[in-house]
This record gives sequence, structure tokens and C-alpha cells, in this order.
Amino acid sequence: MRALLLAALLGAAFIVHAQEWPAKPVRIIVPFPAGGSADLMPRIVAEKLAEKWGQPVIVDNRPGAAGNIGADAAYRADPDGYTLLSSPPPPLVINRLLYPKLSYDAAQFVPITVIGAIPNVLLVNAQVPASSVAELIALAKANPGKLNYASQGSGTTSHLTAELFKAMAGGLQITHIPYKGTAPALTDLIAGQVDMMCDNLGVSLPHVRSGKLKALAVASRKRFAGLPNVPALAETLPGFESAAWFGIVAPPRTPSPIAEKVAAGVQEALKLVDVQKRLADLSAEPMGLGPGETAAFMRQEVERWGAVIRAAGVKLE
Repeated sequence: MRALLLAALLGAAFIVHAQEWPAKPVRIIVPFPAGGSADLMPRIVAEKLAEKWGQPVIVDNRPGAAGNIGADAAYRADPDGYTLLSSPPPPLVINRLLYPKLSYDAAQFVPITVIGAIPNVLLVNAQVPASSVAELIALAKANPGKLNYASQGSGTTSHLTAELFKAMAGGLQITHIPYKGTAPALTDLIAGQVDMMCDNLGVSLPHVRSGKLKALAVASRKRFAGLPNVPALAETLPGFESAAWFGIVAPPRTPSPIAEKVAAGVQEALKLVDVQKRLADLSAEPMGLGPGETAAFMRQEVERWGAVIRAAGVKLE
């Protein structure tokens, strides 16, 4: 009886705390550099959350170690809702499958929401003599080990998408060149220092439209409306699908009423016309999942990327 009473009192305290929260600035740690989609997506919603809550919502970039540095900082923060983590898949669902030991347990984060997702795209530089997926596969098979591909870093969706492509295309021999983020990888791709890359459309689309890069296929289930003449990879490799999504989680033991309040704020922001336009400019599809939906979604993603890693034999370099 005492235990039930204590639980009820604690629950009531959490609800009151959530109603009063936030009473000071909220920090959203982004474990990747500024300027990429991982940084821009939370900034869009942070601006609206600050307006709604009447408190600053600060994006704090903590890049390094495939997102593990920022994730660890968020994991060890006080579970009071004043520190959150916004991240693409690696620190949340992928790194646990690749690293033998991490300083944080991603499964213990409190799921809040998924802001949205951006389809990945198969890119080649303008000098590569291939204008379709079939031509690129033929080129790679005729020149084993001679082509290379850039990625945002080992273990990123950029890396795993390319490895999935190699595996599904019949075990292509294409060398991985990992970079520290999207920007330097795209710079070398445009300059012709590397041959291809699987990147999310958010940053690379302007380079495709300018003709600096060739988009051979998008990795969404169907063609992307912004590039109607570019086929889906699944048209050549049935079942192929890969997108970069951007979730928000809280440190372990953060009260669920706070998670619900943050999720509701993000969902409200995603309904705003100007937010929808800014997401569209990043080629992003808004999602706005609730905490329970986010938990289920992330479990599915662990299973999906785990299957990719096993099938492609991906190992950290």
C-alpha cells in the first residue's frame, strides 16, 4: 500500500514538474557538425519550441567519434528535460551494432519523437562515365577495386547505404573513403577526388540541380517529387530503401510527462506552413512521432540496420 502511495505521489510530482517545465533554457545536443541536415533539422523545430515555451532552446554541436561524444554527453546529463539529444541513426540505433564497447547505452535513452526523414541518393561526380545505376554497376564490375566512394564517416547511414548497394548489386568491389562529415566528402566528390557517394538529399540536391553532381537514383521507396526524372534504386535493385531520419531523445530516467510535452511541441511545430516549407527545402518528410511510436520505430531500425551490417559484412575501418 505504501509503495502504491509513493508511486502515486511521485507520478503527481512528475506531472506538476512537467507543467512548470521549462523554467530555464533547454539545450539540444547535436552530435554532428553544424551546417548538415543533422544540425539544420533540430534548429528548425528549436526555434518554434522557444517561441512556444518562452525559453531559449539552444542547439549545442558536439561532433566526434561517429556521434558517440555528443551522445555520451547527453546520456550523462541530468534527467530533468533541460538536456536533449537530436541525432540521425548512428548514435541511436547503429553504433551499438558496430562498436564492441560504448560509454553509453543507447537503449536507455528516453524516446521522444522523430522530426522527419530525408531519402538518401546515389551520387557520382560529373566525370564518372555512368548515367544510370545499371551503367555504374557495369563499370564497377569491369573495374574491380578501381572505383571508390565517400561517406560521412564509418558507421553512418551514408556508409551503410553504399555497402548495401554493393551487396545488393552482386558484391561490387568499391573502396570506402570515410570523411568527417558531409561537407568535406561532398567537396571532394564535386572536385572528382572520389567517384561516388550515398548522401541524403538535404545538402546534395543543389549540387545535383546545378549539374556539379549526377544523381543516379534515390533510395526512397518511390521517386522523389523534387527529382521526378531520377529513378528509385528499387527500380533496379528491388527492395532497396534507405533514409536518414532525425530523432530526439532524453537522458535515461527523464520523466515521461516531459517527453510527452516535447513531442507535442514538435508535432505542433511540424504543422506550421513555414516549418513545412523549410523541411521541404531540405527534401525532408515530416514525421512527428509520439514517444511510444518513436520507441517502436527505433527498435525496428536496430533490426533493419543490423540485418544490413550482417549481410554486407560491415566492419569499422
